[in-house]
Amino acid sequence: MKVLMIQHPHSLQKNDFPPLSVALGFFDGVHEGHKSVIQTAKKNADKHGVKSAVMTFDPHPSVVLSQEGEAVEYITPLEDKIEVISELGIEYLLIVRFTSAFASLQPAEFVQQYLIDLNVRYVTAGFDFTYGKYGKGTMETIFEHGQGKLQVITVPKLEKYNEKVSSTRIRKLLRAGRTEEVCGLLGRYYTTKGTVIHGEKRGRLLGFPTANIRLNDDYIVPREGVYAVRMLVNNRWENGVCNVGYKPTFHEPGKVGLSIEIHLLHFDRSIYGEEVTIEWRLRIRDEQKFDHLDQLKEQILKDKQTAERFFQGDPK
Repeated sequence: MKVLMIQHPHSLQKNDFPPLSVALGFFDGVHEGHKSVIQTAKKNADKHGVKSAVMTFDPHPSVVLSQEGEAVEYITPLEDKIEVISELGIEYLLIVRFTSAFASLQPAEFVQQYLIDLNVRYVTAGFDFTYGKYGKGTMETIFEHGQGKLQVITVPKLEKYNEKVSSTRIRKLLRAGRTEEVCGLLGRYYTTKGTVIHGEKRGRLLGFPTANIRLNDDYIVPREGVYAVRMLVNNRWENGVCNVGYKPTFHEPGKVGLSIEIHLLHFDRSIYGEEVTIEWRLRIRDEQKFDHLDQLKEQILKDKQTAERFFQGDPK
């Protein structure tokens, strides 16, 4: 897959590209609804003998348009999004830098400069896709703005469990810790990538050594608690138990930042500095404060046993 970063204003011309069938969208998560849009664009490319493409935007529009200046937490930060889209067999990924100047384009200007001028022939997007200043451009206007030079396909709403599959819904589920439900909407388990760093080393003293993970990007972190997870380290998936939170048994509220610690179930190697991927499977319980370390050790053992049963396929 050829990846192209596009700054606004660009100087690209039609002859810089082969004829394209493009899927339009921000695609955070590249969930089942997004895949439907992307796969429709790919099928159309195959049907008409043109190249398949995805056009997405970075950073999230709310980073530029919001007055609050809050950071955005992503389901799939850009590098992850590139990886997932490449697995869908797309030939071109066009990443448009989302700036205030780009956001100020009139809808007709966006269509001319970012579709027609880039040799796009076929456009596919979801029913609720908008474009141009104030999002005034819609799937109803894109054909008109294309002046007859574009064929447009609108992909209808995809529902699962009687509700629209959306990034907003997935974010809410992650913040509630409902990782199993997220899997059904993403079509894969939710993952985050990070680096193993040194921590307080209390886990080793308790008899349950842990890998402390510093995330590599602005991911949504599932709700605080204990999870059954898998971790990819040195190209091998290992089963484990993960604690996300503030370690209230050892720290006063508000005194420390959020930590992600993973005890791997059958693993005894040093992995400091390794790049790892966490696959979030099952939320086991809330994070708790214990009065005695023996209580904490007893609970960790129970959590470990729960995770063991989960990975063996026994829900009891």
